[in-house]
Amino acid sequence: MKRIVGGLGLLAAGMGVVRWLSSRPSEITRDRTPRNRWIMVTINCAPQRLASRADLPEPITRLGDAVDIKICPAPGDRGTELGARLRDFPRTRISGITTRNMDDDPRRMVEEALRHAKSLIETGEVLRPDWPPSTHPTPAGKLLELAGRRGGRL
Repeated sequence: MKRIVGGLGLLAAGMGVVRWLSSRPSEITRDRTPRNRWIMVTINCAPQRLASRADLPEPITRLGDAVDIKICPAPGDRGTELGARLRDFPRTRISGITTRNMDDDPRRMVEEALRHAKSLIETGEVLRPDWPPSTHPTPAGKLLELAGRRGGRL
């Protein structure tokens, strides 16, 4: 008898969930196309130092009119936020496949330019990692390297 009552309760709960899911508006369905969002970095400098586009370092100015630039004070008086986003964001129907190929992703170029600009402003040079690495590869490191090469980011 307990099994029957428990089964009926579970059935009623399941029917309630199905009814709730079917009554939801269709606009809520998730749009899987990538958004043209701002890519931001926080730089340890006064906002007045980057007052105009002419004060920006070469990696950002090299992008030219292809990007919108946003310069604003960072929250909590922690420097300056420098942001960029593409003006003409490419939209494709197979965006999942194209974003996996990191060389063709235009957002990757903007991210790299922001990273280099942050390094130039804070240290005066673009810092690069040591190569070859100073450690010996482990089996887990080899697995992560393989996953990084095949899928982009982890």
